[in-house]
Amino acid sequence: MDYPQISHLQMMDRPLAVRCQGVTKTYGQGVAEVAALRGVDLDVSRGELLILMGPSGCGKTTLISIISSVLNADSGQCEVLGHDLRSLGEEEREYFRGHSVGFVFQLFNLLPALTVHENVAVPLLIQGMRYGTAMERSLAVVDAVGLAHRGEALPAQLSIGQQQRVAIARAVVHKPELIVCDEPTSSLDHKTGHEMMNMLRDIVRSEGRTVIVVTHDNRILEFGDRIARMEDGRIVAVDSGSAGERL
Repeated sequence: MDYPQISHLQMMDRPLAVRCQGVTKTYGQGVAEVAALRGVDLDVSRGELLILMGPSGCGKTTLISIISSVLNADSGQCEVLGHDLRSLGEEEREYFRGHSVGFVFQLFNLLPALTVHENVAVPLLIQGMRYGTAMERSLAVVDAVGLAHRGEALPAQLSIGQQQRVAIARAVVHKPELIVCDEPTSSLDHKTGHEMMNMLRDIVRSEGRTVIVVTHDNRILEFGDRIARMEDGRIVAVDSGSAGERL
């Protein structure tokens, strides 16, 4: 299904999924100190597919790690899905990640000894869902990404494109409000990469999820509602994904 781009004005009318203000993060100390984030300001609307671009080492992965509560910011404010992440204890952060965030990794991170269905069910089992119920939901999501016929296969028996579909199914099976993707098309050819981005965009449009995609891949810019560009630990520009006009 072909979904239209969402305009900047439409985005302004939507509630925010993410609001970062003055976020900083530094690694190391003394002569080894590296400032990864230098006061990042970024808003992401609910139901938006935002693409985060920039050169290696500019802070993209650090930023999405803070937004997904994997890392703590040193300073600044980061509100995600109505939660001030600074106010959450470690158990609350784990619960937030497990229930509200889906992850799609560059190298997929599929468990090699588990079948497709079992890999997709992992987030549900971590939540404490009964095995049978988790597998029922896994079956439905695996079918939705077109891999029902490969449900009992191991990751090593799948193509790269099929492994990426499994990774997406695992990211959405627990119905998270936010999905973060770190270089999801870097190992895919043009056709497969576009198929994967179409799948993500369909999820955004049909289910109202928010997706943040970190990438170096210029081939997928057309899929973003907006494109945030990072340099040296800061957001330096936010462009419209549909018209390419500076907002």
